[in-house]
Amino acid sequence: MQDNNNLYASCRIALAAYLHDLGKFSQRAQIPVDKKKLDLHKQQYCPQHPQGGWWSHVHAAYTALSFDLIEKHLPDIVGEEVSPFASWSDPHVDDSLINAAARHHKPETALQWIVATADRVASGFERETFDSYNIASDEQTTHNKNFYQARLLSLFEQIHIESKAKQTLEYRYPLRPMSVQNLYPQLAKACEPDNNEQAIGEYKQLWDEFITHLEKIPRSHKRLDIWLDHFDSLWQCFTQAIPSATAGKTKPEVSLYDHSRATAALAVALWQYHDQNQTDKAQLVKQLSYYQDWDEDKFLLIQGDLFGIQNFIFSEGSQTNKQAAKILRGRSFYVSLLSELAALKILETLELPPVSQIINAAGKFLIVAPNTTQTIQKLEKIRAELNQWFLQQTYGQSGIGIAWQAASCNDFVSKKDQQQGFARVVSQLFQKLEQEKLQRFHLCQQAAPKAVFEDYLDSFDNTLGTCAWNHHYPAQKQGDNGLPITLLSSDQIHIGENLSKYQRIFISQQPLYENRQSLQLDIFGYRVNFTRDELSSGKFGEQIKNNNLRRAWDFSLPRDQAQILFNGYARRNINTYVTGFSKDDLAQYDYKYTNLEQEDKNNFQLGDSKPFTHLACEDRRPSRKDALKWQGIHALCTLKGDVDNLGRIFEQGLRQPSFAKMAALSRQLNNFFALALADLCRREFPQTYTVFAGGDDFFLIGPWLSQQQLARRMAEKFAAYVANNPDIHFSAGLLISKADIPVPTLAEQAEQALEQAKAYQPAGQASAVKNAVCIYNRTMDWVRYEQLHRQTGVIRELSQRYAPGTAYFYSLIALSQMAQEAQLDPVKAIWHARFRYRTARLCKDNLRLSGDKLQRALMEFGDLLAQKGIKVFAGDYQVALFNHLYQLRD
Repeated sequence: MQDNNNLYASCRIALAAYLHDLGKFSQRAQIPVDKKKLDLHKQQYCPQHPQGGWWSHVHAAYTALSFDLIEKHLPDIVGEEVSPFASWSDPHVDDSLINAAARHHKPETALQWIVATADRVASGFERETFDSYNIASDEQTTHNKNFYQARLLSLFEQIHIESKAKQTLEYRYPLRPMSVQNLYPQLAKACEPDNNEQAIGEYKQLWDEFITHLEKIPRSHKRLDIWLDHFDSLWQCFTQAIPSATAGKTKPEVSLYDHSRATAALAVALWQYHDQNQTDKAQLVKQLSYYQDWDEDKFLLIQGDLFGIQNFIFSEGSQTNKQAAKILRGRSFYVSLLSELAALKILETLELPPVSQIINAAGKFLIVAPNTTQTIQKLEKIRAELNQWFLQQTYGQSGIGIAWQAASCNDFVSKKDQQQGFARVVSQLFQKLEQEKLQRFHLCQQAAPKAVFEDYLDSFDNTLGTCAWNHHYPAQKQGDNGLPITLLSSDQIHIGENLSKYQRIFISQQPLYENRQSLQLDIFGYRVNFTRDELSSGKFGEQIKNNNLRRAWDFSLPRDQAQILFNGYARRNINTYVTGFSKDDLAQYDYKYTNLEQEDKNNFQLGDSKPFTHLACEDRRPSRKDALKWQGIHALCTLKGDVDNLGRIFEQGLRQPSFAKMAALSRQLNNFFALALADLCRREFPQTYTVFAGGDDFFLIGPWLSQQQLARRMAEKFAAYVANNPDIHFSAGLLISKADIPVPTLAEQAEQALEQAKAYQPAGQASAVKNAVCIYNRTMDWVRYEQLHRQTGVIRELSQRYAPGTAYFYSLIALSQMAQEAQLDPVKAIWHARFRYRTARLCKDNLRLSGDKLQRALMEFGDLLAQKGIKVFAGDYQVALFNHLYQLRD
């Protein structure tokens, strides 16, 4: 690890910029302050209205006052070593970290102007807009609510692609700490107070909880980079629902968290740019204060994207299916590690703090850096190192593409009557990333990494052969069960085991353990260690001091909907939910898991992960006739889906896109699939196995019927999550299969089903509308799928009343197909007559009904099955029939 002085200086810049609006939180909470001191701080930090003489943006004064309240919990921000700020021992100091944070509305020095400029750029303010905002009253808002009462608007509600923009926004976020239940927006009348007393009380409670949880950050973690990572998660937890701006005509639509992080990232890049270019401070103040250099490309947006994820997760070997659940879990988590550690490699090499990483979800990340020659040279070296790692460890099956795009201050600003500069920069960045994917590993360049294929055959050990879990890889050792294995596959299996035992991972340069808690293979020079809360014993204090410990992450899933999502450590929201054996499962083992070619129940303990063979039995139920006999098919449902039109949502959905808004949308989408979905599975669908879920997509495996119900509930919950915006939705492919089908085949066929859903084009539409589901090779919209689920209930009730037998319902499958074909071939309309004939034969000959009972039965069958079933749904009615029949199989 290189000298950390520049990294720590960057962290101090980040902290000053990150907490520049700390006063908005404390002012709205009405924390007790000395009035005389407040008046003095207003004069020092707040703009004075040129006509009224009153002080605007009083939160800046509260920012300075609030630092005193939290200083004891912060890393040292005063003393001799506080570069790039002046030493606190200097009696003439005015360029302190606190002043840089609090004077963002009234800057004077170079460092103060850097924070102030980053604040304005993050907000998307051009000069005239900011000047107007800077003299606006804090109590002027856009929807008749003052800054105490206004609650955060939903960005999702404001997105419009096909539909028209809403004139009145109905939804707000409750002013509560981040928890699963508080991720969902509510109607304004339910969470936006109409009086100051209640509004301030909510802020006061939130502030008190913030201070309480601030104390949970371990004292030994006050090294600037680690502490800032922890604090970022804390700040997100308590400010993700606080509007960052309410004054003037500004809509309260960006959270204080997203604005703070964007400001910090921009400030660090801006400072490093001028520091590396040795800009004269007086000249810098002049340039920034007069907006002279806002067209200069000072920023570098760095995007990374992991490609080959499907190949990586679903690669086959002779033992893949035997321990599919365990290794899938490990591989999926490993994908998250690759993305996180690639981003960490860039951050540390460029000496950037954690908050310079704006986005990291589902294998993708975005980092803000200074646009300097030094930065680009380091990035090219990092890219070569990452390429070499992937070539050596995955033989080119997967890798990380890294692209970068220069940007100026004006590129982040919304200007009247001009194309959105930020949208244009993002589009250019995505184009470069696509080009990067097409030039994987840069093997045709002169400075290309060494190709592994030259000695590929020589790398095999004839006594070991190929890895039992990935037949592309030469085995490196014998595993615990005597089978040949690579270090990569071995680590993935250990991850699968550790995820149920541990809830934190520590990233270090040297391993912290000599057992399975530390992975054997380094990832880009980092070692991954699973751990419990062992800091209370001081075990890792020395590892932090000597810089061996680089990060400490909490990936625990919430225990319930109300749990505050901060445990003292930096959070990484990764959906690791899988099902395990319960007491009831083990007690009913001999009846529930029959006819399995699998180990007996003595091989399983409470909480052990369920193999897919057992998971396929979870929708079987005791027979109505014999409680010891269970019925229903042994089958899995693979559920794969993603958000529709994601590119258009980010590029066209918002009328005025901005850096902070893009980061907020990405974060919120990821939170649904990483947090809300995990909670939904825990509460309502516990027999679910998460292969991956995050970013904008998901891949789940579970019992064949329960997963169908989960898909419907996901669509319902997602609609509520995005404020019931009809332009935001997802499509899904569902594959019903036996449990012994190889997982790569499941993935391929589920992807085909998803593609069919994405191509859904109802009659009268000129193109595909998506927002659909494909199951049993039938594609339909979600409303129709819900109706078919209700039809299954109708069939079940009718079957319970008359007991017609399964043969009759099997005959209806062919009739429903005829009804589908009758739309183009009138001859097929004969299905009506065939239905009446078969139903009459059933009621007379099999059920032996006569008289009024016969007539009533014929009418009921004809109305419920023919008129309201086959006639309405045609071929899609097979979905209801299959779901009914499969529940009756012995």
